[in-house]
Amino acid sequence: MKKKLLLHICCGPCAIYVWQKLQTEFELSGFFYNPNIQPFGEFEFRRLELVKLAERFAWPVIYLPFEPLGWFTAIRGLEREVERGARCPVCFRFRLEKAFQYAHEHGFDSVASTLSISPSKVTAQINAQGIALAEKYGVAFLPENFKKKDGFLIGRQQGKALGVKHQDYCGCVYSKVERLLRQRQQS
Repeated sequence: MKKKLLLHICCGPCAIYVWQKLQTEFELSGFFYNPNIQPFGEFEFRRLELVKLAERFAWPVIYLPFEPLGWFTAIRGLEREVERGARCPVCFRFRLEKAFQYAHEHGFDSVASTLSISPSKVTAQINAQGIALAEKYGVAFLPENFKKKDGFLIGRQQGKALGVKHQDYCGCVYSKVERLLRQRQQS
């Protein structure tokens, strides 16, 4: 019998490769909790792209509502940090903690996250938060680096083939501003 794994999903395109990689070993359920995503239209876009995939492949996914206030409170004082800086581990912990709470309350054996597939994320930051939360909640964490072996590229190609759109920034308003400033400097 496969162990039950709750997969925190940041977006549909990142989920494709990760789900395929894990489904042979685990009984998977997805968990979409991303109050960092701004603005609401972007949150909804990412949620709906995941819904398309979940319906197509019959993935069981739990969708939590858009609740950015707690996230803004958690990262207060870190607004000027660059992406991959000190704000990111706080953001990872905030989102993963909700997944661990859910996993603990609903009998999951472990938690993993699609976050490490992104080349914009520091895998060690994600895994450190997951390992700490595993100890706190008594639910195992799968410390993966899904971008290895071209995971990001493969997932992106699979998403494109399935008609799933990929976003162009991490999701938080601060990463969006960074992206816009970089674009302006390049023009």
